[in-house]
Amino acid sequence: MPPQLEEIDIHELLPQQEPFVMVDRLEYFDEKVTSTRYYIREDNLFVEDGRLNACALAENMAQTCAARLGYVNKYILRRNIQIGFIGSISGMEVFGDAMVGDIIETKIKVMEQIMGLTLVHATVKIGERSIATAEMKIALTEEETA
Repeated sequence: MPPQLEEIDIHELLPQQEPFVMVDRLEYFDEKVTSTRYYIREDNLFVEDGRLNACALAENMAQTCAARLGYVNKYILRRNIQIGFIGSISGMEVFGDAMVGDIIETKIKVMEQIMGLTLVHATVKIGERSIATAEMKIALTEEETA
């Protein structure tokens, strides 16, 4: 049986390593929906003048997808973490700023999954306020981490 989500070290689920990790914790997982949290620190590579830039929001969405895949690989399929990459981003809209000290919550919903491609709709929020949305295609490779 998998551990409780709050007990999982996010680094075990992601191929990314510091200083490029853009999620702190897996908050929710089921077959279609996954959510993560991230506390924005001043030393983040994507912070400019106290604000997290839009590239970081896209990377955070992608890493939420990676956390989902890592959870599936490690705790359901019992295999090493697969490497994936952003195939495309469409319809990305940024509605507000994320500042140092904010906690962003990112939720992805799987829309379709076929032949190594996963299409998700992602939403980033601070509290109840949406700050970004996008659709992403994530492509998987057969390559795994050790």
